Amino acid sequence: MIRAAGLVKRFGKTEALKGVSFEVGEGELFAYLGPNGSGKTTTIRILTNLTNPSAGEGFLNGFSVTKNRIAAKMQCGLVTQHINLDNELTVEENLSIHGMLFGMSGPARAKAMDEYLEYVEMADRKKTKVKELSGGLKRRVMIARALMHRPKIVFLDEPTVGLDPTIRRRIWSFIKKAQQDGATILLTTHYIEEAEFLADRVAFLDSGKIVTIETPRALMDSLGGWALDSLDNGAIETSYFPERESAEAAIPAHRGGFTVRRVNLEDAFIALTGKKVAPGPGGAGTGMRGAGGKENRK
Repeated sequence: MIRAAGLVKRFGKTEALKGVSFEVGEGELFAYLGPNGSGKTTTIRILTNLTNPSAGEGFLNGFSVTKNRIAAKMQCGLVTQHINLDNELTVEENLSIHGMLFGMSGPARAKAMDEYLEYVEMADRKKTKVKELSGGLKRRVMIARALMHRPKIVFLDEPTVGLDPTIRRRIWSFIKKAQQDGATILLTTHYIEEAEFLADRVAFLDSGKIVTIETPRALMDSLGGWALDSLDNGAIETSYFPERESAEAAIPAHRGGFTVRRVNLEDAFIALTGKKVAPGPGGAGTGMRGAGGKENRK
C-alpha cells in the first residue's frame, strides 16, 4: 500500500534523506522511528505530496506521488505533529471543509462526520469552537478529520506529542481501531513504548538512512530478554542477558545503583545506532535504585 523507492531529499548542501526504501503492506501498522532530524517528517511530506523528492519515487496504493498526485493524495489521510485546525471554526465546520476538499457530497460529509466524531468520542462537541478544546481533544478532531474521507492509508506524524499518558493511551485505542477497520498506517513517534505496543513492524531511521526494518519482538529478542542498568562513575551502563537469573547474578559486581528490567524497543534502537530516540518515557536507566535496594521488577 505504501512504497518508498530510493527517496532522496536535499536542502541545499544538506541531504536529509539518503536513498530511503521500504514497503508497507495492506492493513499493516508500520512505525518509523528516529531521533530529531533523521528524516521522518521529510519522508511523510514526500509521500503526502507536501514536498517533492530530489530523487526516487513514492507510491500510495500503486499511484505515484509525483506522476499521479491527485490520485495518490486521495488514498491517504494525514495527522500532522502540529495542530493545524482552524481555531475560529467549530469542530463540525473543520470536518465539513475537509470533506469538501476531498469531493464528498453534503449527505456523505454529514454521515462521515457523525460516524467519526462518535468514533473519537466527541459527538457532543460538534458545535464547539476548536479554540475551546484541550490539546487532547484537538488531536481527536484531527484523527476524525484524517479518517473522514475513508482513506486506505493514514499517516500519523507524532499524533500524541505533548499529551499526558492517559490521553495518549486513549489515542492509541483510536489508532488500533482504525487499523482493525482496514487502514494501512505509517506512524512516527518519539514515545518508544507507543511503537512497541502498536506496530507490526518498525523501521529505524538514522541520519537519513534506514538502519533496519523488523518486528518489535524480533528486535528486542536479538538483545536477550533482560537488561541490567548500572550506575558507573555517573554514567548508566546497560548489559543484556537471556534470563532474569543471569542478570541478577551480575548485580554484585556493581557498586552503584542498578535496575533489572525487561528489554524494550529503545534498547534495540540504541544498540543499533548509539542514540536515544528521545529523552521521554521508557528510556534505559530510568527508575534507578540504591545499591542496597531491590531491583526494579518490571
